[in-house]
Amino acid sequence: MSALSGDVRSGTSRLDGEGQKYALTSDEDEADFWGFAHEADGLFTVLPDEEGTRRVRLTGCRPQGGLLKSVGKVGRRGASAGSAWIAVLDAEGATMGSYFAGGLTVVDVRPSTRGAGLLDITVTLWCEDALPGAERVWDLIRAGGPTRTGMWHDLALADRGAWLSVALFSSDYRRAGRPDAPAGHEYVLDGRHVVDIGSFYCAIGEAVNGPGGYFGWNLDALDDCLRGGWGATAPFTLRWESMAESRARLAERRRVDDRDIALFDLLLNILEERGVDVVGG
Repeated sequence: MSALSGDVRSGTSRLDGEGQKYALTSDEDEADFWGFAHEADGLFTVLPDEEGTRRVRLTGCRPQGGLLKSVGKVGRRGASAGSAWIAVLDAEGATMGSYFAGGLTVVDVRPSTRGAGLLDITVTLWCEDALPGAERVWDLIRAGGPTRTGMWHDLALADRGAWLSVALFSSDYRRAGRPDAPAGHEYVLDGRHVVDIGSFYCAIGEAVNGPGGYFGWNLDALDDCLRGGWGATAPFTLRWESMAESRARLAERRRVDDRDIALFDLLLNILEERGVDVVGG
């Protein structure tokens, strides 16, 4: 489970003009607000042969705090502003979720066409969690979606990881303080599109928390969600539709406690150990 899932940084509840999608705040001092940006082009693009490293163009930015200090020192030691949280904002300026960015360094500064006094600031940074394809999912949430279940069905398998990451990082924002459903509830998991472990997490997230919902994106996270705080309270019933087809597709073997076990059976064990009654449908 990532600390990003519940992160809401101060200073991002107001807009400096229209159309701001991102806000930056120092990781070391959340009172050190670095400013807003209309776009963060490149945040979701990993540089070739540079795992986690990004070259990001912050367009329409009015830099403040530690970022402002680095803007005038391009090419010098002071151009490194340090680590930051980059908040993804909704249309009203509220934080939907945040990414940790390490080693943020200003490499270019130019006047912006977005408005008088605004800058386009190019920075290099390290960010492990801003997955390619996630920007489109954030835009979907900003527009009020997902509005129906199954909107992930047509995504390529590789893009479902980005879908799940945004489901995680936006979960607090989208639940908006809604409490877990009481114990004894029945959830329906549509197994028709469960073709691998990633699609299982997409399906169970929607079963518990509705369109685009999150309920784990790896085995440890699934176990954490079953302990409460993520939409459901055990014991509960999970009605798994097309269960036989899912069993056949989740046949990959995993090594657990010196024995091999099919992934489907491993999922059943985790669910049942936490008080979930799994029934076929």
